[in-house]
Amino acid sequence: MKTLLMIKPDAVKKKVVGKIISMVEERGFDIKDMRMKRFTREEAERFYEVHRNRPFFEELVRFITSGPVVGLCLEGDDIVERVRKFIGATDPSKAEPCTVRALYGTDISHNAVHASDSAENAERELKFFFENC
Repeated sequence: MKTLLMIKPDAVKKKVVGKIISMVEERGFDIKDMRMKRFTREEAERFYEVHRNRPFFEELVRFITSGPVVGLCLEGDDIVERVRKFIGATDPSKAEPCTVRALYGTDISHNAVHASDSAENAERELKFFFENC
């Protein structure tokens, strides 16, 4: 099974990409592929399509297109659940200590990383970064 871990523009700007990747490796996750890119508005709208009718949709799109992101294709057993636990709660102030968001997130909007929340979403989201991951 595979999933997407995306390092968001706030973490790239803070220059903590290497630290986050080191955490991924130290926790034993298997990185199958990695790519830095900058989302176009159209891509961002498709990526966050499930939130289109939510009041925060425009803020999500604006934020994710504000700078480069780094996508990691991770593989392993129970990978979606394991990565979600590893990154912590969406709100960094509520995230478990030593999770990515607790360490590098600023607030609920600028929370350093995104991880797919299901196998189905992982399959869809990975395609934004990788052809064959």
